[in-house]
Amino acid sequence: MLESWRWFGPDDPVTLGHVRQTGAAGVVSALHHLNQGRAWPEEEVLRRKAEIEAAGLRWAVVESIAVAEDIKTRTGDFRTLIEAYKDSIRAVARAGVRTICYNFMAVTDWTRTDLAWRVPSGGYALRFDWPALAAYDLFVLRRPGAEADHPPERRAAAEARFRAMSESDVAALERVLIDWLPAREFVYDRAGFQRMLDIYRDVGTDGMRANLFEFLREITPVAAEEGARLCIHPDDPAFPIFGLPRVMSTAADARALLQAIPDRANGLTLCTGAFGSNPANDLPAMAEEFGPRIHFAHLRNVTIEPDGSFHEADHLDGHTDMVAVVSALLREEERRRAEGRVDAEIPMRPDHGHLLVDDIGKRVNPGYSCIGRLKGLAELRGVIRAVEAFRAGRVH
Repeated sequence: MLESWRWFGPDDPVTLGHVRQTGAAGVVSALHHLNQGRAWPEEEVLRRKAEIEAAGLRWAVVESIAVAEDIKTRTGDFRTLIEAYKDSIRAVARAGVRTICYNFMAVTDWTRTDLAWRVPSGGYALRFDWPALAAYDLFVLRRPGAEADHPPERRAAAEARFRAMSESDVAALERVLIDWLPAREFVYDRAGFQRMLDIYRDVGTDGMRANLFEFLREITPVAAEEGARLCIHPDDPAFPIFGLPRVMSTAADARALLQAIPDRANGLTLCTGAFGSNPANDLPAMAEEFGPRIHFAHLRNVTIEPDGSFHEADHLDGHTDMVAVVSALLREEERRRAEGRVDAEIPMRPDHGHLLVDDIGKRVNPGYSCIGRLKGLAELRGVIRAVEAFRAGRVH
């Protein structure tokens, strides 16, 4: 597998020099300063590529060319935005960056309630806490219809949580939920967030899925013509929140997408943490079933709690059997090499590491500090080497 690293560009506290020290060879990046629906100019793409290569690294994956909300809802100027998206695909593919990760999540992108939750080791993890989410949904946002989306025990826990919160606690939770995300080009206030929820309530799950398929029917031929591979990132978390439609949360969702647009240029990002937040998902089985269409892997783990809350675990702990997932992906690489596929090597990156050691107290993008991801990459590298040695008969 191609060991890679998420880099948010020149403003990232983790520099390309740091990335080189991790042992990763690939960089996962995007032109975040151009992610307002504009087409990426080829000269900007080449400038970013040259910057990465000057550090002795390779720009392996684009993550992400952002999909505008108007494309997801097929409203406003969505036609112009889709044409710009096609131009961006052409620009990165012609620069030699042919793996393109994107998501089709409504409004929120990935969602957590706590960006620095203390774990027993003394480090800090990202966490999704259902009582906190429900407290905001029910008693701060007061979303119409929210009561029906939360079972009685969760509503009771949410009310107790809300009554214990100060105004500053509410403000901090709101910031984490609706107006923060690394490299996002816009943020919401409460009224704007509710307006977007109203729009998506009218779109609904069936409409959202239809819009995704229509989008892919338009852009997949462009990717195929340019030799590029599109790989959708799953919903994170992989279950409904705020009444929003979810269309990439389960194996059935992935199966439907791959069947609807069967071109191999249309594929998946196997994010073991996002899919893994839904306990119904069997990640080793998904890696086996969807292997030929997995173009990229985010390898991370989560610990799921009895009420469905979860936190980011160490990469080899948590709900998902990471050794089994890695083994399945390595078998898929072997199948591809036997077929002579040019994309035999699957890019992977460690994702959402804990905040550890000297990174505590530094300026970091939550989930993307250096040391926690370095620890995860080292663990994953060890698994890869051990599985390869076992398969080659060097160890028993």
